[in-house]
Parts: sequence; C-alpha cells; structure tokens
Amino acid sequence: MSAHNKIRLADIADKMGVSTVTVSKALADKDGVSEELRERIKQMAVDLGYRFKSAGKLRKAGSTGNIGVLIPSRFFGKNSSFYWVLYNDVALSLLQHDYYCIMEILSPEDEASNRMPRMIQERKVDALVILGQLNESYLEFFAEQYSNFVLLDFYNGHHNFDSVTTDNFYCMYMLTLYLIKMGHKKIGFVGTFKSTTSIQDRYMGFLKAMMENNLDVSKADVLDDRDDEGHLIPLVLPKKLPSAFVCNNDEAAAALIRELRKEGHSVPEDISVVGFDNYLRMPIPELGITTVEVDTVGMARTAVDLILKKLSKKPYNKGRNSIGGKLIFKDTVKKIGDGK
Repeated sequence: MSAHNKIRLADIADKMGVSTVTVSKALADKDGVSEELRERIKQMAVDLGYRFKSAGKLRKAGSTGNIGVLIPSRFFGKNSSFYWVLYNDVALSLLQHDYYCIMEILSPEDEASNRMPRMIQERKVDALVILGQLNESYLEFFAEQYSNFVLLDFYNGHHNFDSVTTDNFYCMYMLTLYLIKMGHKKIGFVGTFKSTTSIQDRYMGFLKAMMENNLDVSKADVLDDRDDEGHLIPLVLPKKLPSAFVCNNDEAAAALIRELRKEGHSVPEDISVVGFDNYLRMPIPELGITTVEVDTVGMARTAVDLILKKLSKKPYNKGRNSIGGKLIFKDTVKKIGDGK
C-alpha cells in the first residue's frame, strides 16, 4: 500500500476537527475553504505523512526530483529566523508538487570568489530558489552559468530576473500614513538603505508618505541597523528623538524598543514604533508590534509556480512578481496631537 493510501482523509479531519469534505477540498485546492484553514490542513497532511498526488508526472526524464534553496549565510544567522519561515513555506509548497527541497548556505568566501553552489556543481537539483540577497557581482556571475532560478524576497534592478517579493513600497507607504494620521509629524526610520532591495523599497515607501504630507526627514533620524556586509549592529539613538519610528522589520523594531527602554523611554507612551513582517523570534512580553504581515505562503507558492513553469517550458509572466501584505494594528502606536 502506498504512503498516500495509508493516510486517510478521515485521519486528517479528526486531527483538525473538520469534516472529510473540507479536507478533500483543501487538498484539491477547491473553493469553499479559507486560505488560512487550507494551509493548516495541508501542513497537518504533510506532518502525518500524506503524499500529494501532483506534479511528479510533469517531470522530465532524468529529473532529480529536487529543488534547491540557496541562502547567503548573513541572512541565516540567529537573528534571521524570518528566512526559516520562508524556507519552510517553499519546502511545503514543493512537497505538494512531489518535489523535495535541498538547502545550501552560501558562505562569504564562496560568494566573494564566485564559486557555484555545490548542489549545482554536483547536479543534485533541477532548479534553484535564491533567498535573501546575493551581491551584484556574484548574481551576475551565477546568471551567466545557470538559468533555472527564481529570486525570493529580493530582485535585481539591472536585470529582469524572475523574482518574488512583498509589495514593500506600498505596504510601508500605508504604514507610514497610518502614523501620520495618528498625529505623528516627526518620524524616523530604522534600516540600512544599501543592505537589501527590500529595505530600499520600504524606505522609499516611507519617504513617499512623508513627502506627500510635507514632512521632513532628518538624516539624524535614519538609523542604520546593519553594517556594509549585512550583519546586524547596535542601534545608536539620535540626541533628539522623533515621536515615532518606522522600522524595516520587526526584529529591528524590537531592538529599538529595548534600546529606548534602556534610555528610560516607554513605547508607545513616549515614542511610537512600527515594524514589518509580523514575525519576531523573541516576542516582547505584553507588547505586540504594529506591523505589516508578509504573505510568506503566497510568496512561496508563486516562486514554486514560476520554477515549475520554467522547468516544464510553460508560458509565464517573466520578471518581478509582487505579493501584497496586510497592516496589523497592535500595541506600539499612540495617537498624539491632532491625530484622526
């Protein structure tokens, strides 16, 4: 008996507390089930050992059945757990198409010396998802040697490589507008502009909202949170604090809140703080960060869909793909002045 037949729909339904009809619809991607419940059912199915009937039939002869995920080491340290979430969502999405996921960490030495990933050299994968951000020279070198890849969570402005990102610009624009509507006029930004395309786009969305409302951004109020190599650094607060800060992610927001507390400031009573991602490795007790929820499942699904279409030579929309996010209102913003 195959692994697929050993796990019954009723087994999954019992674990989830739903009907077998609901489970059937979720596993077949049919209407009538919310996206959130569909993903939880699929995750339970995978955890129980259910094997999805799917795209294995579409593989060409000689396929390895594997898709690689390449992540530069600077994006996979102890403070970069958000990338674990993206990686897991990619792995789950691939499993639903009967592919396995192999991860390789790209060392600084290999990136600096333009060394191809070992899983490519040893032909262990059919294609590659690149997660995080590669430096410009390595990406150009890589693209000259290999074509079956998709960039995830970043893009390249000089080349129209296939990529999937959050709508960083618009989401941060809307988040900053929310602060302005809450009465904040002096707003700072936390994030190193040159570090990633995501931070750049988030910063530009922040600037657009400020400029549209005739609000100045002081250079002193833009705080770097990482060095030139992408490693996190301690935050240095300005002498004169703004009434609010927009942070490039929730980890930076949490670090800022801790630093403000050291200096005797309370959030949001004294200073409001917002983040991005709706992911925090170590939540702050009794304080939820107002943020943007990134649709990691939607990003992963889109990246996998692009990879499979590239492999099967099916038509697809080449270039950048942007996935919307959602504002999440929590505890770290206070209305001041004439906020409406």
